[in-house]
Amino acid sequence: MSGSNPFDPSLFGPDAESEETKTINQVIIDTLTGGPEWWEVGAQEVRDARDRGEGPFPLAPKSERARIIEIDGKAGNKIPLRVIAPEGTPKGVYLHLHGGGWVLGASDQQDPMLERIADRTGLVCVSVEYRLAPENPWPAGGDDCESAAVWLAKNAKSEFGTDVMTIGGESAGGHLSAVTLLRMRDRHGYTGFKGANLVFGAFDLTMTPSQRAFGDERLILRTVDIEKFRDATWPETQDFGDPAISPLHARLDDMPPALFTIGTRDALLDDSLFMYTRWIAAGNKAELAVYPGGAHGFIAFPGELSKAANDRMDDFLKGIVG
Repeated sequence: MSGSNPFDPSLFGPDAESEETKTINQVIIDTLTGGPEWWEVGAQEVRDARDRGEGPFPLAPKSERARIIEIDGKAGNKIPLRVIAPEGTPKGVYLHLHGGGWVLGASDQQDPMLERIADRTGLVCVSVEYRLAPENPWPAGGDDCESAAVWLAKNAKSEFGTDVMTIGGESAGGHLSAVTLLRMRDRHGYTGFKGANLVFGAFDLTMTPSQRAFGDERLILRTVDIEKFRDATWPETQDFGDPAISPLHARLDDMPPALFTIGTRDALLDDSLFMYTRWIAAGNKAELAVYPGGAHGFIAFPGELSKAANDRMDDFLKGIVG
């Protein structure tokens, strides 16, 4: 599990990985090896298959508690917000941005997680159905997340009875969360988020050493997957070191307290290690939780490792709102 010192070398050694985690990782590898590549069969076909429950892993059940609010986007589009509320008056809002490499994923594919967060923390979870690449390349997805944050900053009090704001997401959603925080600060003068739950996020699109060195082991996210997701989202030649694209390169002052969660067998390991240190160096509060053997997306697989990580994330968010 994550130790009190996240830079303890013993967390990163092969002996730190439990037998249960090794078994889970092998199941992931066996399940994904030989499977189709989304860029070969087409992103929409993969999305449709997942919606039918025909993906490599079981489809998460949909919450009967969920409701949809539609808001206006910057491009004249409508943005659905999926809302899952706790019982009683919420203590705050959790703006959730889902993962999927900016290409896959949807706001309704992690309802059990959002129900858990709502029930354990008292936060109303608002998950954004942002536009996906390659049909809608950058900055479409980022614009929709920004629009959702702006709307909530103005309307959360009247809509949910609270203006306490938190934000978070997994993988591409971690990236979008950081981008949204920066846009809200720089474009709208808003620094009111009380906390950020940044879960194995992609923070440097120039590709960190761990991204480049990960190789082709089928633990959810390989080097080639990162490259294909990036190329689909930013199809034109880009300066990937632009802080507007890679938040690791941004000025990070006036950011809220953050929890960075990462497993040691994740291609995005360096992203969290580097972003945590830059967050702290900018004068912000931050926690880093490192989980031995955790693969990309490990919090979705049952086991002691995911339970420890999810409990710590819930405690972090609960501590923010009191």
